[in-house]
Amino acid sequence: MHITSKPASESHTIMNELVLPNDTNPLHNLMGGRLLHLMDIAAAISAQKHSNHIVVTASVDNVSFKHAVKLGDVITITAKVTRAFHTSMEVKIEVWSENIPSGSKIKSNEAYYTFVALDDEGKPALVPELIPETEEEKHLYDSAWSRREQRLILAGKMKPEDATHLKAIFFPEL
Repeated sequence: MHITSKPASESHTIMNELVLPNDTNPLHNLMGGRLLHLMDIAAAISAQKHSNHIVVTASVDNVSFKHAVKLGDVITITAKVTRAFHTSMEVKIEVWSENIPSGSKIKSNEAYYTFVALDDEGKPALVPELIPETEEEKHLYDSAWSRREQRLILAGKMKPEDATHLKAIFFPEL
């Protein structure tokens, strides 16, 4: 039972950060761990906006570093809740790297984070149902069940044969 409903747009979060020397490795690229830290913060803010609760990170899906982020670049991290379950939420994060002097902007990363909302006693709290409004939000909302089942299988919390949404993708005739 969800306590209320909220549109996905209310969780939209944008965070900007300038890549400084202390954030980089000897090649003058943003360190991966530093980027993951910033992504976690942006995603947590998004989940808190949706749930109105403190949240904790439950999982992070595969993060691929597609393009190096250089010293002096500005990164823009966008985050938005894609689906709310009972006490957890999936958040999609995109990272863009921009070199302001040259005007170049490139997508560096994207990932899905899962958060659990906590009440004042540190126990899981119910979260509002998510209302997808745009076509992209509807697509992400519909595909979230399959991503959730995959996470649960990989974490050993679900048996593959119980993954009904994944089965429907691979075995539509069943």
